[in-house]
Amino acid sequence: MSSPQPKVRLVIPCLNEVQQLEWSVESCRKFLKESFPYRWEVFVADNGSKDGTAELAARLAAKYPGEVGYFTIPERGRGRALRKAWLECDADIVAYTDVDLSTELEALTVLCRAIHEQGFDLGTGSRLLPESRIERGLKREVISRCYNLFVKLMLFTHFSDAQCGFKAASRRAVDALAPQVEDQGWFFDTELLALGEKQGFRIADIPVRWVDDDDSRVKIVSTAWQDIKGVWRLRKMLWRSGPGPRA
Repeated sequence: MSSPQPKVRLVIPCLNEVQQLEWSVESCRKFLKESFPYRWEVFVADNGSKDGTAELAARLAAKYPGEVGYFTIPERGRGRALRKAWLECDADIVAYTDVDLSTELEALTVLCRAIHEQGFDLGTGSRLLPESRIERGLKREVISRCYNLFVKLMLFTHFSDAQCGFKAASRRAVDALAPQVEDQGWFFDTELLALGEKQGFRIADIPVRWVDDDDSRVKIVSTAWQDIKGVWRLRKMLWRSGPGPRA
């Protein structure tokens, strides 16, 4: 007997993304309706926007009831938004993609199949595996590779790309791990993966096709510095108390 079809919540965390949000939601809906094998919901997690993103998300949710949902919170923080969107739902698998859809959506099917059909607990897209197909500038490539090497050296992890904005988790894993994650911002998913690996959750490392967004407003240097501080904090925490409960 085949296992029941799972429900997947795909979250799009947003901060002042009124220019891209409608295109992003429509692109996700089109892919999911035409190609995705499981039940699904697109969910907009607005955190602190001031440009009309929340109002647009509300209109999209009203236009596509049962397919698109949203919330808006006043505090900024991708991690804060993901934690709330993932924990406050009944989906069997939760995932997220950056609003610019730099990662091809076809990889979502691979991540979710790995969790539902192959027994993995977490799935992460990787831009650094040999099979990955990447289009981005030298500066971002160097920073990404240096950061991920730093994560491996400091935390002794094995997943290849902590920062790719394309991840998924089983209900069991997210319920166990998300409440443990301290970071509210960009380091959230690195911390989630590191804690998951240390606690025995199986991680699927998936090569992706990824195209750099020329209009990205991520502040690379300040974000990298916050991530480095997060790695040091996590290393000290693991050193003092161990990895936490085992899966």
